[in-house]
Amino acid sequence: MKMFVAVWALCFLLSPLDRAQTTTVTAKPLTDTDIQLLRSDVQAAKNDIIAHTMQFTDTESTGFWPVYRDYARDQQAIGDERVQLIKDYAANFDSMNNDKAKNLVERMMNIDKKTINLRESYWPKFMNVLGAKRAAKFYQVDYRLSLIINVRLASEIPIIQ
Repeated sequence: MKMFVAVWALCFLLSPLDRAQTTTVTAKPLTDTDIQLLRSDVQAAKNDIIAHTMQFTDTESTGFWPVYRDYARDQQAIGDERVQLIKDYAANFDSMNNDKAKNLVERMMNIDKKTINLRESYWPKFMNVLGAKRAAKFYQVDYRLSLIINVRLASEIPIIQ
């Protein structure tokens, strides 16, 4: 049964990718206000999922949330770079050349490096307030949430022609 649920969930998550490969892309550009509202909603949902999944004790909660707020703030700074990268990609999509493509990919890889560095730098802080096993669980949850967001983004962003 677990395998069935896992396969069904995977198919459900990947189904937008299937449609993204065969449909014409038409999208209304998001305003900065739209992006801020969306990010606020996503962060609230992440907080709820983390709280529900982790089931913190009072002591853990007292230690965790201040560290997490700093972590989320630092994630948002990296997210700002990602939003700008996506905007630049959209602005150059129809006139993409080798130099612009190279610049965009290099920026994307730099964002990925910053994300990894952020996780590495916060690991001791989370481990200090939760212990290694509970901090590892949080990192699993955080990583999975990031994957979901990235799959959603990938399904919405057209591939270079």
